Amino acid sequence: VQLQASGGGVVQAGGSLRLSCAASGRTFSTYAMGWFRQPPGKERDFVATISSPGALTRYADSVKGRFTISRDNAKNTVYLEMNNLQPEDTAVYYCAARRGSVPNIYTQSYDYWGQGTQVTVSS
Repeated sequence: VQLQASGGGVVQAGGSLRLSCAASGRTFSTYAMGWFRQPPGKERDFVATISSPGALTRYADSVKGRFTISRDNAKNTVYLEMNNLQPEDTAVYYCAARRGSVPNIYTQSYDYWGQGTQVTVSS
């Protein structure tokens, strides 16, 4: 599986962005997907995850109520809708895929990673 993340950019605090992650291959619907982020000089952290059918989701406490993960298996794409962005959301955002249907919050559980897209939130 190859993953291509896009949609990052520069926004002011309170603004919104929608990230997309397009996957290659015909088995996308069998993978749980996740979004992670890595602020400058820090480790990569969990943001959100979704089960392969899309019914189950989990979020980091820091983004609950502001971010929404979703997927369109017909388009082989997972999304991250980000609202009310704050400067602390500034990071490189990565999408990832793991075999199986169960969502997971741990980076080591994922088998494939995209290249990352930069999100910068100015105050």
